[in-house]
Amino acid sequence: MPQATRETAAALAAPGETVGPLERGLTVLRAMAGDPAARLRASDLARVTGLARSTVDRIAITLERLGYLRSEDRDLLLAPRLMELGNAYLTSCGLPDALEPHAVSLADELDESVSIAVPDGDGVRFITQATRRRAMSLAFRIGDLLPAERCAPGALFAAGWDDDDRGRWLARRREDPLDAGFPAVPPRAAPPRPGVIEAEFGARVEEAAGLGWSLDDQFIEPGLVAVAHTVRDPAGVAVCALSVVSHTSRHSAQSLREYALPRVRRAAAAMEAELRRAPRHGPPAVASGPADRGLKAELGPEFLQSLARGLAVLRVLGSPRGGLSLTAAAEAAGLPRASARRSLITLQYLGYVRADAGVFTLLPRVLELGYAGLSRLSFGDIARPHLVELTRRVGESASIAVLDGDEIRYVERVPTTRIMSVDITVGTRFAAYATSMGRVLLAGLPAPERADRLARTRFEPLTRHTVTTAGALSDILDSVSGDGYALVDEELEEGLRSVAMPLRDRPGHAFAAVNVSQHAGRATRQQFLDTVLPPLTDAVARIEADLAVVTERQHITAN
Repeated sequence: MPQATRETAAALAAPGETVGPLERGLTVLRAMAGDPAARLRASDLARVTGLARSTVDRIAITLERLGYLRSEDRDLLLAPRLMELGNAYLTSCGLPDALEPHAVSLADELDESVSIAVPDGDGVRFITQATRRRAMSLAFRIGDLLPAERCAPGALFAAGWDDDDRGRWLARRREDPLDAGFPAVPPRAAPPRPGVIEAEFGARVEEAAGLGWSLDDQFIEPGLVAVAHTVRDPAGVAVCALSVVSHTSRHSAQSLREYALPRVRRAAAAMEAELRRAPRHGPPAVASGPADRGLKAELGPEFLQSLARGLAVLRVLGSPRGGLSLTAAAEAAGLPRASARRSLITLQYLGYVRADAGVFTLLPRVLELGYAGLSRLSFGDIARPHLVELTRRVGESASIAVLDGDEIRYVERVPTTRIMSVDITVGTRFAAYATSMGRVLLAGLPAPERADRLARTRFEPLTRHTVTTAGALSDILDSVSGDGYALVDEELEEGLRSVAMPLRDRPGHAFAAVNVSQHAGRATRQQFLDTVLPPLTDAVARIEADLAVVTERQHITAN
């Protein structure tokens, strides 16, 4: 039997070969993602999932050490790094990278929000959003799931359903008549009369099959209207739908169709041409496998290695190539072939992976693992837990600031409680030249911009230690660039010492800075650096790592 055929047969093996800890770990992540408060205790998870409390504790320990959960008091919360699983799907499917520029261009042309969605079972899941910011604007995020019958793309995808697909949809309608299983949409106020939704949706599906486009006339909620058009791959398969969404304060469903549909058709044709271009290629993703970090040796039986390995396999399937064979997945994850095989069987059984001719491909259901909720996190939501931990470790106040003109402006701060403390709050401003955070941000500027800023700076001796000449500060900034941090000792205020490091975005630009400050009388300069610099370095690395995952598909500012 050829290797490809053997690998496909392996994935179709009985569920008895599934990895129990992986299956249970994904159950916990789904429960966390489905909770509106996104905050549960271990006892709550045991009740919701039906798992033993001891099992939940071991899963939570493993996921927390992998960076997918974090704890706050006794509560468990999803952590930003969990988005790397959804990013793996978005990379492997290739549609956002290929089609998003066309969606953004269409949104600019129409001045309306534009979405790209894919079929996911009997639902529709968003993979790209180009949103117009208005008082009444689209609130959906990448990863949100909608019932097929309550949106325009759903009728387009349902046109390709077979009897089994329709049977599953009807079963879901019977079990969940209020759409409570779709947190992204408002639940129905009351169950519809039997057969009404089925008949109405059936008529829309039949119409969409003939037209290739579909209208949403306030099916999701009053005021929201949309028009969607199918986008097909080179084989003629409807792989996604392009939607333009508006509000009845600007358009009725019919006027939106007349206004937008001709341009939506052109954009869909351009997208299909994009998909016909050269086949995708690129290196496979490589998991920084949990086993490589020695967590099993450190935590012993409390660490579920098979859960960590299964998630590593899921991550490496996020290949720009669009899928991997069993052998390639095992090599990329750094796992024995047998371990990777059982993980793939489990992921396929749970609906996260499809096997076709020996190639394993991620499915959009991966996005249900917290992606939509985590994509709503602000910069402060991401950075503040790390500042809290930094403050706990060093026993001193920690802050984040951005450069704003010739000043720094505080955007996050976690103070300590002391009799003598510095009165600084979010929004406080100081002259950049006299602060540690200002200096690391000035040091990160291009040389011409830095020179221009120094030339126009009005230096004032804030204390007897303040550097007050452009030449002296320029030399200091050169040292800061080489050292990677800035130490300011009693230059802003007598008795105040601080050290700062830059926060860098994915391209490597310093866009903000993190500092720790203390009273100069509590330690010498060297003692301060020896004590504070290692945990500060660790906090910066953790914030940057979280931001790198979250900003892979969206833009976040620190302002």
